[in-house]
Amino acid sequence: MKVNEQEPFENGANPKLEQLGKYKVDDHGEFMTTDHGVKINDDQNTLKVGERGPSLLEDFIFREKMTHFDHERIPERIVHARGSGAHGEFQLYKSMAKYTKAKFLNDTGIKTPVFVRFSTVQGSRGSTDLPRDIRGFAVKFYTQEGNYDLVGNNTPVFFIQDAMKFPDLVHAVKPEPDNEIPQAASAHDTFWDFISLMPEAMHNIMWLMSDRAIPRTLRSMEGFGIHTFRFINEEGESHFVKFHWKPLQGVLGLAWDEAQRLAGKDTDYHRRDLWDAIDQGLYPEWELGVQIVKQEDEHKFPFDLLDATKMIPEEMVPVEIIGKMTLNRNPDNFFAETEQVAFHPGHIVPGIDFTNDPLLQGRLFSYTDTQLSRLGGPNFHEIPINRSIPDVTNNQRDGIHRMQIPKGKVSYHPNSMAQGCPFQAMMKEGGFTSFEERVDSNKIRRRSKSFFDHFSQPKLFYNSMTIHEKRHIQNAFSFELGKVQRVPIRQRMVDMLLEVDADLANMVGEHLGLVPRRLPQPITGSIPADGDPAEHHSIEVELPISEAPSVSMANKLPTNIKARRIALLTANGVNDDAFTKTQKVLCELGAIVQIIAPRHGFVTTKKGDEYPVCDSLLTTDSVIFDAVYVAGGDSVKTLMEHAGAIHFIAEAYKHCKPIAADDNGTELLKKAIPGLKDPEDGIVTDGNLEQFVGDIILHRFWDREMNPIPA
Repeated sequence: MKVNEQEPFENGANPKLEQLGKYKVDDHGEFMTTDHGVKINDDQNTLKVGERGPSLLEDFIFREKMTHFDHERIPERIVHARGSGAHGEFQLYKSMAKYTKAKFLNDTGIKTPVFVRFSTVQGSRGSTDLPRDIRGFAVKFYTQEGNYDLVGNNTPVFFIQDAMKFPDLVHAVKPEPDNEIPQAASAHDTFWDFISLMPEAMHNIMWLMSDRAIPRTLRSMEGFGIHTFRFINEEGESHFVKFHWKPLQGVLGLAWDEAQRLAGKDTDYHRRDLWDAIDQGLYPEWELGVQIVKQEDEHKFPFDLLDATKMIPEEMVPVEIIGKMTLNRNPDNFFAETEQVAFHPGHIVPGIDFTNDPLLQGRLFSYTDTQLSRLGGPNFHEIPINRSIPDVTNNQRDGIHRMQIPKGKVSYHPNSMAQGCPFQAMMKEGGFTSFEERVDSNKIRRRSKSFFDHFSQPKLFYNSMTIHEKRHIQNAFSFELGKVQRVPIRQRMVDMLLEVDADLANMVGEHLGLVPRRLPQPITGSIPADGDPAEHHSIEVELPISEAPSVSMANKLPTNIKARRIALLTANGVNDDAFTKTQKVLCELGAIVQIIAPRHGFVTTKKGDEYPVCDSLLTTDSVIFDAVYVAGGDSVKTLMEHAGAIHFIAEAYKHCKPIAADDNGTELLKKAIPGLKDPEDGIVTDGNLEQFVGDIILHRFWDREMNPIPA
């Protein structure tokens, strides 16, 4: 439909139309059509067998929409264009044969090779690593039964419930098409216009506005499979399963101001950090966890397992840890591996199967379709990074970029000329068979009413945050919506926040000069083409828990300082004992210690020993590091006269990082941080390394945000 931007609704959108999720249209009332002129009755839902059944291949409207979307960008990915990759291995802790016949999840003696690609969603290949954004977390397992791709994100939920809306979501969040602004940012009108009319997105929006969306490093991100999948065992029994990646480095985030500054200092920060950690032998590790639900318990939850905007809180179904992934090798060539790797949630092995999640069903079509343009045709599986361990034997032939050279006359089945080869594999021989599920219903474009709860889990998420995490979410909403130019869009979002938490809505409203208003009745986001809007109201669901501590990053801190970056700020004349002892202790604990000085070259200790400088105060910044240590000595006099050194300390303090000094090094801290208290949490003034290490493990001291020192 055509938007009439000349006559905005007073104080927001028309409530009656807003219930339907529709825009006001002009007098011409243009209807939505397919590319071939057929009027579309429902652009919100794929065609399914019943409200909770599988999506149908005959849905020409969905296929046309998704095909066009998949081929909009050449050659980079439409989404997840900016990525970083690494090789590694997965080691199973215990057999899961009770639940799945997948061999790599049965044999603890197998080390399965993997390739992992981390990515941002919104930006182009040349964008920064550090926007506020969801991160992709895709793992390709090269198993003995074929490739298995676990294609997920660093959030357990997604913005939409039905794949029909995916092109709309991405079009809304991408740079606006008239001026291609802004790059890699959601803080603009089209994104929040869409979100304010799609309350099903509210749960993932809460994750996006939290510190999860600005991870400290790729190594400190959780990963999630998002969808509910199936495990199938040898007896053909099904269990529902959700996948989790738990980083052994802890779950850590950046401060928003820090992320913005870091984006200017080093746009490749995440990529560089991952590469350097692996290059230095500090291999990132994640444990694979699963939440398993019996087939007969499918409907026991107050939410629908097929709804990708819902998670199963760990407090309701604990995560069972089953194995560990270690990334231990950097790519040999970025383009050949990281850029050409092709993931697809439809790449599965016997023992793993799909559910009728309508978002997952659409992804099963979209991913392969996208690769046809991006990688030049149907033979992208022959690119080395995408090749499976088992030999490929089938009757597919020819196509652009064909590398395999099949022999013989026969390329069809059944045949007698090749003695029936290649043969179909029986199930006992490892042949893949889909889970047998009875489906008997009407073809329909509609969502199940069990998908109509949009606010219980956002409430749960917000209730589970600590004080500083709530403050960051409030500030994130205020920043994002503050960039929106149209006041009615801001008002709709503030009104929507009132359905999540009154304090959140009031704080954001105060920042924007708006008063939250209670919606007459929240819409569902499943916009009806016809029928009574009253049938499409959001439903109220009461969860059995009011908080889920498992979603708070504050509860997922690391237990060590392995691979944490520590700046050892110094200059010529530093005291030998403290200087060398600090390096030795921190390095033995696995930290990355870098000597930072006013200039490159070497620093000379009091005794005359020389140590190479890693970076100068001109070429690096405190935002690169997790903590700062100032060693005492004559060096402190030099640093106190250097504006860069004072700024370095002040900025680290502003970003709530651990800071330590010994001897007269405390004089630099006092000059850089006016009004510094002694003692103060996160500040060590006597060179106590044990206390400093403990502070580094705690990561941040967020109380400083309430009394910031200008940097």
